[in-house]
Amino acid sequence: MAKPSTPTLSFEQLVVAIGQVHAEMAAQAGRAVNISLTLRNWLIGAYIVEYEQQGSDRAHYGDRLLERLSHDLLKAGVVRTEERELRRYRQFYTTYPQIRDSLPPELKAQLSQHGTTAIPKIRDSLNPELTTFSKEIVGKLSFTHIAELLKCDDATKRTFYEMECIRGNWTVRELKRQIASLYYERSGLSTNKQRLSELTQASAEAATPTLMIRDPYVFEFLGLKPQEVMSESHLEDQLLDKLQEFLLELGHGFCFEARQKRILIGETHYFIDMVFYHRILKCHVLVELKLAEFNHENIGQLNTYVSWYRQNMMTEGDNPPVGILLCTQKDHALVEYALAGIDNGIFVSKYLLELPKKEDMQRFIEAQLADDQLAQMDKKGPAHE
Repeated sequence: MAKPSTPTLSFEQLVVAIGQVHAEMAAQAGRAVNISLTLRNWLIGAYIVEYEQQGSDRAHYGDRLLERLSHDLLKAGVVRTEERELRRYRQFYTTYPQIRDSLPPELKAQLSQHGTTAIPKIRDSLNPELTTFSKEIVGKLSFTHIAELLKCDDATKRTFYEMECIRGNWTVRELKRQIASLYYERSGLSTNKQRLSELTQASAEAATPTLMIRDPYVFEFLGLKPQEVMSESHLEDQLLDKLQEFLLELGHGFCFEARQKRILIGETHYFIDMVFYHRILKCHVLVELKLAEFNHENIGQLNTYVSWYRQNMMTEGDNPPVGILLCTQKDHALVEYALAGIDNGIFVSKYLLELPKKEDMQRFIEAQLADDQLAQMDKKGPAHE
């Protein structure tokens, strides 16, 4: 009896198979990094609580413990250990005691060596059956998700968002949007909760492995620089590289300061594409590039950045910062200037005199887009008859 022949791969199947392997391994790598970061933050919280309760010299530091601890940890190169973050890790530990179950044996043993063996009391009264399993929390939610969930003081409400977020694989932005839309409260009042949930999940934004690595907590944990992970596309990266050279070559006094400059506004981190300091105007110049047509959200975002810089980064002798917004389409470019908080018309006129003309910026963007389009056509080769 002849053995059945082993099916052979076609070339198309080979391409598909390798693509599937790549996607799965990339997803696994992202999950592994996220799990390590989440457990790290929980353990930091555990050690802090243990020290506050039983530290041999805790009385010496008193209320300044986290301030002193943050100073020494940052000095030692331990990222994301600002005082506000340490408070968040402590809250994470006390709010999610079930995370202990997800620790590998060696970390549990390490905790025991330092005397951290007691499971913290759950701060809220919640039916244990409604408590999300630790493996679900650690494996399916990023720490940025968890940071948003920690803002929910009510345990039932927090668990509701945990479950919905895990079920829909929500992005952090989607989680924040649903909390802001009072989804929990609306669900409580709804006469058809299942239908509301189905509609919500159908329109929700789902996370991807790419977004995992771009999480600010993750890329700092990995020691990556913002510009290495924050670029929206290869085209944007090329445009920003050439734009940086273009502005520096204008000879108008631009001094380059930062790329993908991270700033913290409230509880959210934002990234400014490029920051320059202008020697003649004596002010910061913030540049934002959007691979899309102009909308008022873009100029509002840039105005927010300009206002933040004015309040937090201006020093004695500086003039108010200015923003340049570049919006692109295939056949059009638009340049807008953000002059938030500048009421003096003389200063505005001077700024617009020293900064690149809108027409020059538009021509530059359009030329770069045209070059990119030609490059894409060259890659495809001559069209077949």
